[in-house]
Amino acid sequence: MRILFVASNNRHSNFAPFIVEQAEALQKAGCEVKYFGVVGKGIIGYLKALKGLNNTIKEYKPDIIHAHYGLCGLLANLQRNVPVITTYHGSDINVKKVLILSRISMKLSAWNIFVSQKNIDISAIKKRFSLIPCGIDIENFVFQEKIMAREKMGLKTDVKYVLFAGAFDNAVKNYPLAKSAIDLLDGVELIEMKGYSRKQVATLMYAVDVFVMTSYTEGSPQVVKEAMACGCPIVSVDVGDVAEVIEEVEGCYLVDRIPESVADGLRKALALNDRTKGRERILERSLTNDLVVKKIMELYNKIIEK
Repeated sequence: MRILFVASNNRHSNFAPFIVEQAEALQKAGCEVKYFGVVGKGIIGYLKALKGLNNTIKEYKPDIIHAHYGLCGLLANLQRNVPVITTYHGSDINVKKVLILSRISMKLSAWNIFVSQKNIDISAIKKRFSLIPCGIDIENFVFQEKIMAREKMGLKTDVKYVLFAGAFDNAVKNYPLAKSAIDLLDGVELIEMKGYSRKQVATLMYAVDVFVMTSYTEGSPQVVKEAMACGCPIVSVDVGDVAEVIEEVEGCYLVDRIPESVADGLRKALALNDRTKGRERILERSLTNDLVVKKIMELYNKIIEK
């Protein structure tokens, strides 16, 4: 089966890691996958990519086009010869101006995939859709002793560290709320998740004491699943599908969007002073890439057979 992934690669000419990992899992499952990257920004930038996309389709002759994000889905559907499956990852649903365009993509796509139930509810879609969160490659998060992990990352052994779910200057991640909560605690330092490699992020999740997410919006945040795979205690506001992912896992807490509530959750998580059973939850909920792509391949076959 020949699959063409259409996705933005504006980020330093790279595709998002979770898109690459999904493609690699599909290849392991027997699919042939080729990428088409959209470099431009905005409607004009996407329209400029149409000629290149049509040329790629003509040369590659895919059985399915799998677009990631609504604008890429809309672009992919400007041709009508190859069926399109579009995955919506959150920002294409949570931002109202983009949602308008994503809804056009939903109508044109042969099938639509959403990574969280909240995004399905916001989209108001009624047919031709599935809920399939992106999976993770759990082998990227093998166990590391905290002391060794801290040595690798140059962290102190006598400090309580909290890992923030993104860059401080990313407005969507709501750093001010996390900072206000940390200011209510003694002897706790907040680490910015910025400028690290994939391997370093995994090491950080074993080195820190707690992972915190205070975002205004999310789809199905990969970093939460990755923290779960590392058994890292988690404190998060109710955003995306986090509530479902961390549900009933000791050491993981859902909190309100006020500093006092976040700080209280951090105190509880820090008191655990141990790893959680998050890795077991990831396996129980079939959130590994190999199991996720089985569901996606079932959709591919369903669309091709029509």
